[in-house]
Amino acid sequence: MEYNNRRKDILYPLAIAAVLAIGLFLGFSLKKQSGRTSLTVYPKTDKLSSVLNFIEDQYVDTVAMEVLVESAIPTLLKNLDPHSVYIPASDLKAVNEPLDGGFDGIGVTFNMPNDTIVVVTTIPGGPSERVGIMPGDRIVSIDDSLVAGVNIPQDDIVKMLKGHNGTKVKLGIGRSGVPDAIYFDLIRDKIPIYSIDISFMVEPGIGYIKISRFARTTYTEFITAVEKLQKQGMERIVIDLRGNNGGYLDAATNIANEFLPEGKLIVYTQGKARARQNVYSNAKGRCVNTPVAVLIDEFSASASEILAGAIQDNDRGEVIGRRSFGKGLVQEQVLFSDGSALRLTIARYYTPTGRSIQKPYDLGSEDYYHDISNRFLHGEFQEKDSIRLDDSLKYTTPKGRTVYGGGGIMPDHFIPLDTTGTSPYFNLVARRNLIFRFAFQYSDRNRKSLSPLKTPTDFTGYLRGVNIMEQFISFADKQGVKPNRSQINTSKLIIETQLIAYIARNIIDDEGFYPIITQIDNTLLKAIEIIKQEDSESITAMVTPLKPSMRVFYLSHSRSQVTKDLVADMV
Repeated sequence: MEYNNRRKDILYPLAIAAVLAIGLFLGFSLKKQSGRTSLTVYPKTDKLSSVLNFIEDQYVDTVAMEVLVESAIPTLLKNLDPHSVYIPASDLKAVNEPLDGGFDGIGVTFNMPNDTIVVVTTIPGGPSERVGIMPGDRIVSIDDSLVAGVNIPQDDIVKMLKGHNGTKVKLGIGRSGVPDAIYFDLIRDKIPIYSIDISFMVEPGIGYIKISRFARTTYTEFITAVEKLQKQGMERIVIDLRGNNGGYLDAATNIANEFLPEGKLIVYTQGKARARQNVYSNAKGRCVNTPVAVLIDEFSASASEILAGAIQDNDRGEVIGRRSFGKGLVQEQVLFSDGSALRLTIARYYTPTGRSIQKPYDLGSEDYYHDISNRFLHGEFQEKDSIRLDDSLKYTTPKGRTVYGGGGIMPDHFIPLDTTGTSPYFNLVARRNLIFRFAFQYSDRNRKSLSPLKTPTDFTGYLRGVNIMEQFISFADKQGVKPNRSQINTSKLIIETQLIAYIARNIIDDEGFYPIITQIDNTLLKAIEIIKQEDSESITAMVTPLKPSMRVFYLSHSRSQVTKDLVADMV
């Protein structure tokens, strides 16, 4: 019996080995006959890598795997939330520049009427100003390439003029009154991009700060602006976040901290793999007792909504305008060795009352990107009652005000889209961009007479004196828009104000533009009226837990970014 058991112990392994050997032999024989290799992927292995490897090894033609991977990643992310994005290495620098606070270039803004590069302004202290390039100059050549009148796309011109810090570029310049081209050798340098467009006293005692994005330098810029306005007698402040689609979380929370007494919750973030993190105020702000109004619209998103939500939920000021975009997702950026990056949603942020303002979305659906146009068609820009509010997402501020989550910040004071002064004539000249085109042409042809003007008041007085409105009507007539005096009278204020503002911007930049254009800004005018009624003595502190350490997140822009009209490209 023991012998038989020992015999089985020897024979069974031999039999199994023989079967395996026969199986392997047959498998290799079939492979030789068919020329194919089977691919088996087990549940816990990396299927995606296996598929890519199989394609690389066995596909009938040679495949550029880098290209395949680059196209596959966006497809993967498309099935996540709308704000998780992949940025190729070729695009990352351009995407980051507005938030990093600068870029490497020659320091000019330019426009391209009639295929000609016209310098609009030079950046003070930049490479172009240092060598003597002037507003109104024409760039006719870049290095050895002719660029005047050859229909080169504007984006390509930007790429030619930008470059790494310290690199050289040779420009051929055409200048009025000089028969031959003038050549300049420039060394590219760091050119700042400011995230605060303007700060000025919009009325005695009332300061106005326009923030276009939340970049690395925004908080520093904001403090500089506040200190300047306080020296000018600022007692109240309006912060304009309209069109601001976000940026860095810490820039928004640092600005909110300037207005809040100690221990107030500013925002908190939380995700599946991220524990709740609270951000509290520390009572070290410069505007803790300054009445504040915040302006928002449908393009105010992300970090803009954090700032507006912190002011609103803490009963600290008034939010004025129209419902904001509704982005309550936080992205963290991961860099790859090839210079590309992934911005992955890792948490949601919540306003102090606990509301998420992220608007609904379906994974992989394109409907998310049509939300703004759907709001317009639904009448939301004109009527507050057109906004659908979810009572299940109702929250209450410490002073008992009702606020809502689930789709942007709803302002305390709704201001409809202003259609005052519109007419068929205005719509025609606006759609054809004639106001801007005339303003640029007039500025370019009359720089000598406009250069002595230094203030918005100077421009307003001078341009009305030369009857700029009638000059524009004649220009529009030649462009095919016949004058209709009744409609022109209806729209005169808005057209004339825009003309003067654009011409002033072409000569003295935003310091000329905003003080003029804000004269017809209905939302700002309403905000000034409201903030005058604010009582600074009503601002009181509440005791809340001590502030924990704060982690800085990046709140990226939407894939379908909303961009404002730019006067010119900056390089």
